[in-house]
Amino acid sequence: MSEFNGTIVDVRTRAEFNSGHVAQSVNIPLQEIMEHLEEIKRMKSPIILCCAAGIRSEQATQYLRSRGVACENGGSWLEVNDRFAP
Repeated sequence: MSEFNGTIVDVRTRAEFNSGHVAQSVNIPLQEIMEHLEEIKRMKSPIILCCAAGIRSEQATQYLRSRGVACENGGSWLEVNDRFAP
């Protein structure tokens, strides 16, 4: 595990997020990414996106990058948790 000083955005549904998530991650479901674009642009970098398996977070990553947001697809929230959990 390594220290992380950016923002982790979990794009799973609220129900999925509530069943388990990376500590201090932010939940913005994929379907709501567009309406939260300005908020995401203000988040602390680096921004890492995650979901259940990496598919939805890849969709969110591609969308955000196309809007000028520097971000990375972290894949599964469990993988991100293993990398960055305190």
